[in-house]
Amino acid sequence: MKKNIYTILFVLLITKTPLFCNEANPYYTFLKSDTLYIGNDLIERKFLWNNGNLITISIEDKKSRQFWINEKQNPDFFIPQQNQTASGGKWQSKEVESKIMPKHLEVIIEYTLDQLQIKKIYRIYINSPAIACDLYLKGKAKGTWVVKQKELAEVGYIESRKILSQYNEIPVMDQVVLGGKHWGIDAVEFLDMSDYNNTLVKSYNTHSYHENVHRGNLLFFENRELDKGLFFLKEAACSATQLSYPGADFITNFGQVKIIGLGLTAADLDEDEWTKAYGFVVGTYSGGELQRLTALREYQKNIRKQLPDRDEMIVMNTWGDRGSLTRLTEDFCKKQIDVCAQMGITHFQLDYGWQVGSDGGAYQNIYQKNPDFWTPNKKLFPNGLDPIVKKGKESGVEVALYLNPSLSNDNEDWEKDADALIKMYKEYGIRMVKIDGQKMPNKLAETRTRKMYEKVMRETDENMFFNLDITAGVRGGYFVFTEYGNLFLENRYTEWGNYYPYKTLRNLWMLSKYIPAEKLLIEFPNKWKNQDKYSENDSFAPANYSFDYLFATTMAAQPLAWMDVADLPSEALATQKLIKKYRSVQHDFHKGVILPIGEEPSGKSWTGFQSINGGEGYLLIFREQASNDTENIETWLPKGLMIEFTPVAGDGVKFKQQVSENGTISVQLPETNTFVLYKYVLN
Repeated sequence: MKKNIYTILFVLLITKTPLFCNEANPYYTFLKSDTLYIGNDLIERKFLWNNGNLITISIEDKKSRQFWINEKQNPDFFIPQQNQTASGGKWQSKEVESKIMPKHLEVIIEYTLDQLQIKKIYRIYINSPAIACDLYLKGKAKGTWVVKQKELAEVGYIESRKILSQYNEIPVMDQVVLGGKHWGIDAVEFLDMSDYNNTLVKSYNTHSYHENVHRGNLLFFENRELDKGLFFLKEAACSATQLSYPGADFITNFGQVKIIGLGLTAADLDEDEWTKAYGFVVGTYSGGELQRLTALREYQKNIRKQLPDRDEMIVMNTWGDRGSLTRLTEDFCKKQIDVCAQMGITHFQLDYGWQVGSDGGAYQNIYQKNPDFWTPNKKLFPNGLDPIVKKGKESGVEVALYLNPSLSNDNEDWEKDADALIKMYKEYGIRMVKIDGQKMPNKLAETRTRKMYEKVMRETDENMFFNLDITAGVRGGYFVFTEYGNLFLENRYTEWGNYYPYKTLRNLWMLSKYIPAEKLLIEFPNKWKNQDKYSENDSFAPANYSFDYLFATTMAAQPLAWMDVADLPSEALATQKLIKKYRSVQHDFHKGVILPIGEEPSGKSWTGFQSINGGEGYLLIFREQASNDTENIETWLPKGLMIEFTPVAGDGVKFKQQVSENGTISVQLPETNTFVLYKYVLN
């Protein structure tokens, strides 16, 4: 992976000048006496050096001038049974930027506890009030780190309450102890495996009291006296599918927060090679809900550059209509590309079936059975893929493919998978591939999967883009591997009668509060197909919505045309007008912080999204089958401000209105199952 790196090594040196800090790059790190500083113009975390085994002194929210003082002087990273006296502490820093990674500062800490070596890579970005940390381990550990009893709540008399039945066996990734007794907690758990789950976000709020545990990748920790707080993001798979899961993600005790669950046990360690554990992010915020969600999103938007000609897309995928695989021919592809070009669809993606290999879906020993498994099926494509790729380039439609990695022996064929992907790029110029069917049941399988992605990116000069399918199995979820592309969220089919516009919209709406919507691929199907799979009395069946409306439900994300577009009736082609308008603002819409507004989609709600980008933004509003034609919709707009709203697409009209004191505006849509996309600019 080629990076522009400027590295300055510091091995136990005392430096008083902040590194890299200037007007353009306001991040820095330096070691002064026994104190290590990492920060930017929004946040600073100060550590006691402690020979590399860092102890947090304070976390500063520079925007509100709030200092959070750590009241307990224990090392942030705790490994059970290891001697906590570190040796061999050293550090270095480097500025990093690549085609996919925005410019940022990395601070690399290495030290040893007995025979266990620890490496932390702290990451800090421009305009982000958060500091992330990637954890790596190698060598030998004294304990096992195995939690045998997953039920952590072991409650006795209140004076001697013991939450963790195996407290001393659980590694702690990071921890702080802050003053005060009035801390509120909002914990958010995420679910993937959308083939089985249809509510993908679960959240709850409580007050921090005695020692307790919480599930979920995300925890907001707010001082109720000050209306200021911190967020803790665990960059791991979803709680239900994490490796070596101890039963929870966070432990709290009044002002104390611990992040637990490394995603590995001592048995997963290699003596010579670093093994990546799960990572974490700590960020600061002050103010209300908008401020804390924006603080989180400002970090998330720095994980990968969002480029208009690479990351913005409308994808047609051949799997959605579930047609016969024998239809996938050169002539079929060219017809689809013609209609994609006519409608304004940017990518034509051949899903499963284009390749010569087939093993019934098990994906075991596939390269032993056929070394050319992921090459074009000559019965379908006697001329290979060249004519299809050429047709796509002539039509302005990029051709994309599908690959399911080999699953043999914990993904031991990862290099062959990588070589197959590299060959797609070098031989055909394929830049985008949907990765499906991944299984990572243990740390070795996960490590090999990461090696696959790293090799592909390195040997294609970071020009490959992946649609990561998270619909089934133990995969990365919403916070692992996301630097490599976007997330293929769900499979819903009219053939199975399980696609409903409001249900797909609801999943996107719920996730968009905590996950960048522009990082998700969201489907809209051919509503004219399989109408017999729905009851005549089913008012929520897709046939009861306009094709424009179905497309609009995906616009906050990356739209996925889940169909063979050449099979659409002629009336569907009118949606190209909407697609053209959308494409003109797609990147501008996605540059903002996209958050849900209105009510949760139910089929009968007023709902939608707001994109906030400084003093301007967009409102995407849906009137489902609600009886009222006018609704006061709760937004994230500044209270009391007079704002003019200009329609970009849909059924709305231009108007000017003052935002109410509770943040609502009154919106009118005369018909049910209609929408409007507004542009606004704050005066």
